[in-house]
Amino acid sequence: MVPAPFRVVSHEQDTADTWTIALEPLSGGAPAVAPGQFMMVYAFGTGEVPISVSGLPLLLTVRAVGAVTRAVCAAGPGTVLGLRGPFGNAWPIDEAAGSDVVVIAGGIGLAPLRPLVLRVLAERDRYGAVTLLYGARTPADLLYPRPLHGWRRHIDVAVTVDSAGGDWSGHVGVVTKLLGEVEIRPGTTSAFVCGPEIMMRFAARALLDRGVAAERIAISMERHMECGIGLCGHCQLGPTLICRDGPVYTHAELSRWLEVREL
Repeated sequence: MVPAPFRVVSHEQDTADTWTIALEPLSGGAPAVAPGQFMMVYAFGTGEVPISVSGLPLLLTVRAVGAVTRAVCAAGPGTVLGLRGPFGNAWPIDEAAGSDVVVIAGGIGLAPLRPLVLRVLAERDRYGAVTLLYGARTPADLLYPRPLHGWRRHIDVAVTVDSAGGDWSGHVGVVTKLLGEVEIRPGTTSAFVCGPEIMMRFAARALLDRGVAAERIAISMERHMECGIGLCGHCQLGPTLICRDGPVYTHAELSRWLEVREL
């Protein structure tokens, strides 16, 4: 429960309100983090928030939406932040070995999926066809444009935006529309989904309609987590606590609760 001090070593602005920061511990080694896990990040004098790990040894991609995340985003090189974790479970990427992989990300939901993509790229021969479908509000809101371009050399990448000006020549529309252009082999496809909850509901429904089993659709959830260890109850979703039982669930585990309005 005691935050360990970490120093910011780099600070890069991704979009108008999102930054990626790299951190190193002031003493000892970096924690072993599995793709999909999160850290509790403490901005001294402001507060603590859960942030998904977006890269290793320790990268955090943070959107400035409140007092704590604004403080974290403003933390330039040399700033010391407190970290606890890693917490939560991981993407079941090892279980997907030998199958096709479909990754569907919306907005900042690409951040917790980025370590999964990097793992697949590092072990490319363990998987079949790999497709990344990524959607954002506008072209200016797209995360990691340079890595996205590089990933195209090894996997299929399709990007869409909700709206764009005349200088955008790519897809326009919701990310689930891209799924219709992907060849799906239902019995040998594993899907990984993260983004706004409404997007994840429709993406899961589209995957189910294409024959992908609910047990092979992994979804990462977000709720306001205060403790990270299942004590405070702030992140309750149905009978589960996301910090303890998630944040990654299969659609088979989650479907009942995703359909409950305002839960």
